[in-house]
Amino acid sequence: MNALLKSAPPVHMHPEEWQARLQLAACYRIFAMLGWTEMIYNHITLRLPASVSGGEKHFLINPFGLHYSEVTASNLVKIDLQGRVLDGSTHPVNPAGFTVHSAIHEHIAGAHCVMHTHTTAGVAVACQQNGLAQNNFYSAQLHDMVAYHDFEGITIHADEAPRLLQSIGAKPAVILRNHGLLAWGATLPQTFAILWTLQRACEIQLATLSMGPAIPVPEAIAAKCTRDALQFNPNHGAGQDVFDALVRQVDRLDTSYKN
Repeated sequence: MNALLKSAPPVHMHPEEWQARLQLAACYRIFAMLGWTEMIYNHITLRLPASVSGGEKHFLINPFGLHYSEVTASNLVKIDLQGRVLDGSTHPVNPAGFTVHSAIHEHIAGAHCVMHTHTTAGVAVACQQNGLAQNNFYSAQLHDMVAYHDFEGITIHADEAPRLLQSIGAKPAVILRNHGLLAWGATLPQTFAILWTLQRACEIQLATLSMGPAIPVPEAIAAKCTRDALQFNPNHGAGQDVFDALVRQVDRLDTSYKN
């Protein structure tokens, strides 16, 4: 966050809301840099702190119709759990964005950030009968952390929310079958670390299975890998150092996300 702290908030805005906007806008640019985009679709949402929302559950989402490379701190849209715009923005919000995200933000206490992607590797693994295989360095770090939710079509129907939440339980890495990947976490950097690991596991699986059978990782070894993996752990930064490094890369390319 150090690079983000250099940008002063607008006079009318709570400093913590501005910092959340900067962090989320930077994350959209990171996704664009990594190629984790799907035209104008998909979403990353970040819940605003209680100091900003007065204890209500309000969150920031990308304006529908803009590519991730066009998202800035000021054009992010502040909405409530019903998708109502709270900041006077004239940008529309995609219903498929807040239907899934709002359910997770509302009902999973630790879900302050939610990320969803349609990457080729992620969708490919989501379409496989057995899902993510426990056969590589990255999937082993997600032992017992991955949930699955069966495909019910485009996620615009609120009645899917209870089934989605039941599928997720307390697992922060989610494979939406036939659809894509999702992650949630207590902070944006932690959520990014979870999603990056899941994405990397899918990429390795896609490459490995194209060459033939893979060597499985034994259950006990995978469990040990997950215990030893520190990148999700708040006591070890929970992905902050990786996120900061990527923000520095974005800053070298384009700082317009801070506008």
